[in-house]
Amino acid sequence: MRTPDARFVLSHPAHFIALSGGIGLVPFAPGTFGTLLALPIYWLVAPRIDPALYLGGVVLLFALGVWACSVTGRNLGAPDHGSMVWDETVAFLLVLFFTPVYSYWQAFAFLLFRLFDIAKPPPIRYYERTFKGGLGVMIDDLAAAFYTLLVLAFARAVLN
Repeated sequence: MRTPDARFVLSHPAHFIALSGGIGLVPFAPGTFGTLLALPIYWLVAPRIDPALYLGGVVLLFALGVWACSVTGRNLGAPDHGSMVWDETVAFLLVLFFTPVYSYWQAFAFLLFRLFDIAKPPPIRYYERTFKGGLGVMIDDLAAAFYTLLVLAFARAVLN
């Protein structure tokens, strides 16, 4: 297994994408930093484009992630290397789309997403083990996003 560095990130577009521009090189909790990267992207992009275009963009970013994580995982010698954090970035962009724009809701969504991404309750771990390559990297975070959105919807229903 290879340890990525800045040169690796810049050596191929897939590496740059899979490591979220180098965020995945953070020596501790790279997935948390990959998730945090979604916040400024969302704040800059979402208010300026049509919601359908935003969701279409997330779908394209997911597909791009499948490719980039496949290539990068092969080149690192680890199909789901910890430095590949594009999956967290894209999945949390989806979560933010459905989360109220208030900072306390976004913070709650962040905590929930990280909890589900780390704990991997069923069937998240199943998806992670069953799907291979880039799809396997990306799909478990999509499931964590789904769980996050379920809990957020429940919390909103209870509080309203």
